[in-house]
Formats: sequence, C-alpha cells, structure tokens
Amino acid sequence: YDIIKFPFCVVFGSSDTLWELAAAEVQSREAERGEQEGGEAVSERSVFLMGSKAGGKTSILLRCLDRDEPSKPTLALEYTFGRRARGHNTPKDIAHLWELGGGTSLSDLVQIPITPVSIRSLSVILILDLSKPNSLWGTMEKLLQAAQAQLEKVSSKVQQAQRAKPGAKPQMSAYSATRTLPKDYPDRELISPFPVPLLIIGSKYDIFQEFDSDKKKVVSKTLRFVAHYYAASLIFTSIKLESLMSKTKSFFSHMAFGLDKGNYQRHRIEGKLCPFDTTKPLVIPAGSDSFSQIGSPPTTDVDISSLHAKNPRDLWKKVYERVFPQENTSEQRELKDPAKDPQYSEPQIDAMRAQKDQYGNQKYLFTYLCSVTLTYL
Repeated sequence: YDIIKFPFCVVFGSSDTLWELAAAEVQSREAERGEQEGGEAVSERSVFLMGSKAGGKTSILLRCLDRDEPSKPTLALEYTFGRRARGHNTPKDIAHLWELGGGTSLSDLVQIPITPVSIRSLSVILILDLSKPNSLWGTMEKLLQAAQAQLEKVSSKVQQAQRAKPGAKPQMSAYSATRTLPKDYPDRELISPFPVPLLIIGSKYDIFQEFDSDKKKVVSKTLRFVAHYYAASLIFTSIKLESLMSKTKSFFSHMAFGLDKGNYQRHRIEGKLCPFDTTKPLVIPAGSDSFSQIGSPPTTDVDISSLHAKNPRDLWKKVYERVFPQENTSEQRELKDPAKDPQYSEPQIDAMRAQKDQYGNQKYLFTYLCSVTLTYL
C-alpha cells in the first residue's frame, strides 16, 4: 500500500466542499495516469470506519494498511487514502479511507464522508468493542441509524438531480438507497439490507474470549442476527492475534480494493457448509448465515412473548439489554482544545495565538470592570 499526500488549494466561487474538490483532483490525475499507462481504468472506492470509542479502529486500519507506526487517538474525523496495484506494471487502485472518532458523540459528521461522489462506491466498517458489551448495542444502533439516514438523504438528492437533467438517462442502480441482493440470498424477504456493503468487526477478542461462556453466546448470537439482518459481514478480531488479523485484512482488502476474493469466497462456502461455533471467533461473510442457523434469542429466565417486541430486531434488542443493561452512549464532546494538542504544535503560530488570547482576556476584563463601574454609579 502507498499512502499519498498532496497539497490542497481553496477555489473561491465554487459550491463544492474542499474534500469533493480534492477527490475530483485525485480522480482526474489517476485518469490521466491510467491513459498514459495503457488506458486501463483505475478503480476508486471509499471506506468509512466508525464504531466504539477507543475500540481499536485506528490500530486495525494501520494493520490492514501494513503501516508500522503507533496509533494515536482519532481527532473528530480523519482522512487518508491508500493505493494498491492489481498486478505487475498495472495502475494502482485507490481507496479513500475515513475514520470517525469519538464513538457516538460525533455521529453528525457522517455527512462529510457520505456524499454524492463517494456513495457510488462506498462501504462502511462498523468496529464494536467486544470487551464492553454494556455499550455495544447503543453504539451500534446510533451509528448505523446516523449513517443510514445520511445515505438515504444523499441518495434522494442525487436521484432528484438526475431527474432534473433534461435528456439524462437515470442511473437508479448506482444511487439506490436499497441494495439489490441475489435471488438466492438467505432470508431475502425477511431482512433489511444496509444501503451499502457493511462489515461489522468485533474488536478486542483477546479480552472477550475470557468472558463467561453464556455471556459470549449472547453477544455472538446477537451480532450474528444484526449482521444477517443488515446483509453484512461479521468478523471477530484482535490486533494481538495474527491469525484473526490476517482474516480481517482479507475482508478489508475485499471492501477497499476488491481484492482477496478467493479467501472471501472460501470463508463464505465454509460458512454455508459448517454451523458457526459461537464459542470461537466468528468469521461470517455476508450471505453465508441464516435465521434458521442463528436460532432464537438466547434467554432462559424470561418468556419471550412477555417482552412485547415490535419486530424481530426489537426482540433481540430487549433480550440483549436484559443480559447487558446499556450504559448511556451519548458521550459528552471532549472539551479539550485540539489547538493545544502537542501533536499539532506549531511554535510560531502558537506563540502568536498566546499573545492574542492574552490580549483578549485583558480586553474582556477591562470591559467587565467598566460595566461594573457604570452599574455602580
């Protein structure tokens, strides 16, 4: 993988955002390069990573990109992109990679990576911290709802724009808010596919594997249901277990570059032939599980009919929350000023900012004292 950086410029008088302009510039350069290298088209995909706060998103991304560097806490929303060649002397495909930090507290930032440009080839990776099951459902629910709402909003706008163009041929399949599944997809009429390809990663399996077997069963079966309900892939991993990271890389490469299809299909075939063991790390490609294999929610101390669930998804949620009462996932936004973060230090700028802040404080104090004096008089 190659990580590319290039200078940005602001174009005045344009309604496009800086990221859209940057993406268009990269696309233009790669198109020109593809023509020079024989005319073979360069593939561009976008991957949006979100999930549990401090759940290992950055560490997993760095491992999938084979980047040997220490991970740092993600500041709001971070962007990078990688390139990978399909073969010798072939153009390198591009993956635009977005990572949302802060857990659910910054879910409104999904509007930045999910745009009319990116939705053409977008995939979403949801990383959930298995070591914190009491916040897992709330995190998953809020982030998926935020992403799905933005996807539907963008899809609607694009379709309206297409219909407004005189003589333009509609391309509904490229922007449809509903994914089209194969006719033989298991439980096709009973599920609600996520609008774009979705991969759910359960992180920190090295800690989760030490949990009580009954609790592990509840978490595993619940995530299997959720993944199948959204027509998503599911994999448990840990950056400390190389065998699991190797499988995670295959799933990531498949989503980001369309590569490692052989391993992906192998996992899918194995899943259809062999029942998944919830006592072991799960590796379940989309389309290889079914409701009949998953079974009913694992509960012994309550009558399911007494839960008054609205639908199967609501039933699984109620059972899960019986075992793992959910903590408040509406995390407070961090008050720490990013401008004072040491990793972004700029000595000259910081010195000027300190002088400005000092002047501002003195001015505020002077204004306050004047106000108090006039009030007293």
